Amino acid sequence: MVITPASRIEEGLPHPRGATWDGKGTNFAIFSANATKVELCLFDEDGGKEIERIALPEYTDQIFHGYVPDVGPGQFYGYRVHGPYEPENGHRFNPNKLLLDPYARAHAGKLTWDPAVFGYQMESGDDTTFDERDSAPFVPRCVVVDPDFDWKGKPRSDAVPWDDTILYETHVKGFTKLNDKVPEKLRGTYAGFGDKNVIDYIKTLGVTSVELLPVHSFVDDSQLLEKGLRNYWGYNTIGFFAPDPRYASDVPNSLREFKEMVARYHAAKLEIILDVVYNHTAEGNELGPTLSFKGIDNASYYRLMPDEPRYYINDTGTGNTVNLSHPRVIQMVTDSLRYWAEEMHVDGFRFDLGTILAREPHGFDEQSGFLKAVGQDPTLAGVKLIAEPWDCGPGGYQVGGFPPGWAEWNDKYRDTVRDFWRSHSSLTDLAPRLCASRDLFDKGGRRSWACVNFVTAHDGFTLNDVVSYNDKHNEANGEDGKDGSSDNRSWNCGAEGETDDAEINALRARQIRNILSTLLLSQGTPMLVAGDEFGRTQGGNNNAYCQDDAISWLDWNIQEKGEGLLAFTRKLIALRHDYPVLRRARFLTGEMNEEAGVKDVSWIAPRGEEMNEGDWGEGGTCCVGMLIDGRAFKTGVHRRGEDASVLIIINGGSEPLEFTLPPVLEAEGWTLLADTNAPERDEDAVLGFGEAIDVAGRSVLVYRLA
Repeated sequence: MVITPASRIEEGLPHPRGATWDGKGTNFAIFSANATKVELCLFDEDGGKEIERIALPEYTDQIFHGYVPDVGPGQFYGYRVHGPYEPENGHRFNPNKLLLDPYARAHAGKLTWDPAVFGYQMESGDDTTFDERDSAPFVPRCVVVDPDFDWKGKPRSDAVPWDDTILYETHVKGFTKLNDKVPEKLRGTYAGFGDKNVIDYIKTLGVTSVELLPVHSFVDDSQLLEKGLRNYWGYNTIGFFAPDPRYASDVPNSLREFKEMVARYHAAKLEIILDVVYNHTAEGNELGPTLSFKGIDNASYYRLMPDEPRYYINDTGTGNTVNLSHPRVIQMVTDSLRYWAEEMHVDGFRFDLGTILAREPHGFDEQSGFLKAVGQDPTLAGVKLIAEPWDCGPGGYQVGGFPPGWAEWNDKYRDTVRDFWRSHSSLTDLAPRLCASRDLFDKGGRRSWACVNFVTAHDGFTLNDVVSYNDKHNEANGEDGKDGSSDNRSWNCGAEGETDDAEINALRARQIRNILSTLLLSQGTPMLVAGDEFGRTQGGNNNAYCQDDAISWLDWNIQEKGEGLLAFTRKLIALRHDYPVLRRARFLTGEMNEEAGVKDVSWIAPRGEEMNEGDWGEGGTCCVGMLIDGRAFKTGVHRRGEDASVLIIINGGSEPLEFTLPPVLEAEGWTLLADTNAPERDEDAVLGFGEAIDVAGRSVLVYRLA
């Protein structure tokens, strides 16, 4: 390794942050408020041997920077940062540790869990000790990249309007790993996910926006590797600008491969949404490794205990919390978001533990620095922003608490819908959830799309398992079944797990159709989890975060039962697209509009009349018709709507009953669109007003006004 003379390097610029190639050389810039010196380490073409060490010559506005001629794309690099090692004061500088650039656009290599990757003498268990071993042989490298890519002159895809959006949550690797329609060498990669057969399947399903589990570069926890497991979900980020190379079929060109994948989805008029983890990093607490932020400026990047800065605030439950009160950290996160939107052309973000991002030292704040920064940003104003509105800290549950412009996951919807279909909640509980939870989201001019409805997600049971298991079965995770939530709100319909009982299987299939119908016909933005459309199972595992195997991967050997469910799911999605009343941007109120002469939504009792207080009260009916009138005003313009009206009949009871079809002025009758009890049933006959129809126990019927 050569210590480079001053003549080799130029001053460079403090912006932009990271490694920026200009065609002749590369500018390096890195923030640290408390470091005394930063050394740039360059490695040979294999990334194994450090061949040059260069002290960055300039320090401007807390940015160390320098320009190195003749360094270009493909160059492996890292940093060594000098400063005080004073854990009791929040400082953990250790130049023996090779550090990842927080702004690196690409990573290469894997982390090897060796004692040398810790800033302290790990064997002692005492984080106040200082470790002098070189970590370079055991940590990944950063890579200088060529950002050039031909997007065919298009900035980003034409954004899908929020009220047309149907989210589809999936995993880059898990979606294609067992898909024999994808070339074997591409399965589990960005290129595989961008395969034409994959895109065609997603397109024909009818969803609009694919939400990918984390693809930012992340780390496998040592305790998982020791058990032969992996951090499959990826919620352990170490690089906010770099796509994880493990998903690249061509690692040196991982950046280009990711862009090509996005371009192919945009060509199919599909959006790409990224699940992002800005709330914590893979460096853990005071006993965790020193891989990047901790060694660059621990006191700036992390929230530390005010009276004992040796220790970390742990509102995330992962050991540390990113300090989104620091202006440079806010800048890093917003720079990352803009980079993925502008350079990588992604269409939106789902923020893991989103409450963290809105925390100030006093707690959650709708006017936090981060939310203000995002709210005024012209680039981010054009992308979808979805919060997971909770974290583990005090006051962390904030469903409905984010500002206008944001959408939020609504777990109240999930819990209520699951409870209703297992007869543990009432129509009184269900009705507001069917209407985009106006009680939670209708404020500040927010629209109904701000409510993201879901019944399943990556964490928890699959939809098949919601109706097949009462209890979690997480033995494969190696934690004696103690991990994962026990509050599943599931019902196995009479047998735990797989069964040959035809009656139970028929009930389960109908329950799946009931839940999917509820999800896809509710107001708000629906999110479907990949595989639920054909009955995928995880064998009762409700916390498969560490299962990078057949438990988590989608099995594309879809049996006849799965094909039938897939066809019914496509039918429901088509209905949502075809009937605008199912996706109103304005919240439904149920109030009479005297000018239009109609209510936007009416609740119909089985006798064919509007529900009264007795119907809603305890001991009332478990069946209701939700009549959404297409003649109601669609916007603030006082103009009668011309959309078709829809009647959704929901029977949560176990017994069949008769339902009298309600009269509607200026129409002839009702025509069936869907029946969860007879999924292949399709009728064109017009049924007259006042006609009584049979509604099976635990079923949903959908009619349109003729």
